[in-house]
Amino acid sequence: MDTAVGTLIVAAVILLVIVAIAWGWSRRKRAQSEVVTPPKPHMGIKAVGEPVEGSYVSTTKAGHPLERVAVHGLGIRTTGELVVTDGGVIMDLAGREDFLIPRRDIVSVDTTNGMIGKFVERGGIIRITWHLGDTLVDTGFRARYAASTTPTVDRIREMIEEAQ
Repeated sequence: MDTAVGTLIVAAVILLVIVAIAWGWSRRKRAQSEVVTPPKPHMGIKAVGEPVEGSYVSTTKAGHPLERVAVHGLGIRTTGELVVTDGGVIMDLAGREDFLIPRRDIVSVDTTNGMIGKFVERGGIIRITWHLGDTLVDTGFRARYAASTTPTVDRIREMIEEAQ
């Protein structure tokens, strides 16, 4: 009898935690309803380098690496590819809608060692700061192979300089 009561208590606590997480996520999405949908990649843009395999970390409000953008699937970590094109940067994501970070909206690019629960070696995450409508955001991507990080950052920096 004691194990049955203990099992029920543990199950109730787990259920309560799941409900609290779902409630918090839905509140965050409602609070961020003004954030516009990121543009989709369009025909006619050409890759200026090889796709970089890795993991999409997340998109957060700029300067706030723990404030995840929950709307439009931007807050969900997944695998994918980052593709630098003549029109911007494409996030080609597994199981989710791809999105384009338009060239004209990119403010800066650098590397960081951590973003929203993903902490790696120094400079292991590519962080692109850009305008998503009126909201300034940071998008993080971790290349599968560390040797891809610096050339990718350099390509994006060149693109920013050409756009100015």
